[in-house]
Amino acid sequence: MREIPLSVPNLNIETADNLRKCAETGWVSTGGDFIPMFEEKVAAYVGVSDAVACQSGTAGLHVALRLLGVGAGDEVIAPTLTFIAAVNPIRYLGAEPVFMDCDDSLCLDPVKLERFCREECHLEDGNLINNDTDRIVKAVVPVHVFGNLADMEAIADTAARYGLKVLEDATEAMGSFFAQGRYAGRHAGTVGDLGVFSFNANKIITTGGGGMIVAGESPSAESYTRQARYLTTTARDDEFFFVHDAVGYNYRMLNIQAALGVSQIDELEDFVAIKRNNFAVYEECLRDAPQMRLLPFREGIRANKGCYSLLIEDEIESPHISGADGYSDATQCDVRDARGISMSDPAGNRRDRLMKSMIAEGIQCRPVWKLIHTQKPYAEARAYDIDKARYYEKHVMNIPCSTSLTEDDVRFVCDSIMKFSRSL
Repeated sequence: MREIPLSVPNLNIETADNLRKCAETGWVSTGGDFIPMFEEKVAAYVGVSDAVACQSGTAGLHVALRLLGVGAGDEVIAPTLTFIAAVNPIRYLGAEPVFMDCDDSLCLDPVKLERFCREECHLEDGNLINNDTDRIVKAVVPVHVFGNLADMEAIADTAARYGLKVLEDATEAMGSFFAQGRYAGRHAGTVGDLGVFSFNANKIITTGGGGMIVAGESPSAESYTRQARYLTTTARDDEFFFVHDAVGYNYRMLNIQAALGVSQIDELEDFVAIKRNNFAVYEECLRDAPQMRLLPFREGIRANKGCYSLLIEDEIESPHISGADGYSDATQCDVRDARGISMSDPAGNRRDRLMKSMIAEGIQCRPVWKLIHTQKPYAEARAYDIDKARYYEKHVMNIPCSTSLTEDDVRFVCDSIMKFSRSL
């Protein structure tokens, strides 16, 4: 049976050459020439003066939040529709998340962000205080979902008005940048105070694992990257005599990981071109699919189109559910379609039936993430007016997007989808 995976890395012979150099020199751990080489290449690509390599995007987010002053008892605004690794570092530091809805880009809703700050909080001595908890709301973490870009102009304006730090989770957005507006020419991760990229195996370029911390154009940028490098290398003040004046982390990227990155980043624009071309083929083939559409990317950006999201609609409208105080509860509602079938039941959800059909044909696909505020570790956390995220959680799936996909592969996937749609 023909098999098409969801997303696999695209490695070449230069990768093997670089790994051989690591093995021959013995530099396979947190020292070696490939780490600074990769940092320099990433910094040059995204247009910043420095970049700090670390062992994962999660590690990068952890360090970045600490650098932005997030600590025990603080609150951080984060999206509920994202991978849970975007939120866990908030708890690592003893802070609490406040979950925010998404807009139609699947990224954090800037309108609700502003309304939350204005109606649910107040400014006191330069700090934004949550009226309900009396905690300081320290930062906001917009996530650039699937290579799309959040509305950073609106988010940055709200952050400036209410004194919030901005940490861009650009873990899926290497290769995406703003083409129009105030930030035209600025890459994902370089607009906020700090940004973090990931090079996990499912990303557009990969180091197997690994991440990168970059700073925006704030006066603190140089200090941020200097401190990030210090903290990710166990806060060493004297390497020879093992002097450590702060609690740091063993988060430095491995040289063997960086060797993969050095061989990948020079191909990034070629990979973006493949992703964008395959997206166009999907659009063409699925244009007439009933009650299905490929979710577009935000206008005014050059998206890497890293992941492809297919929206499968049922015979209901998007639910609008929130409490009278603007906070939604943490339970999933039992929405029923026009036939009275529960949308919580896979038999009544066309998205889930389509996934089952495709997997049976050897085509890997997956649902979008389960909303974080409904997960056990965060069931007691605040969730502000969650509405669209609930709908997209039940109706969006990711379809194959590897840079190794051929046009014939894409058409094979589309044929499977269209065959399912015609069977309804």
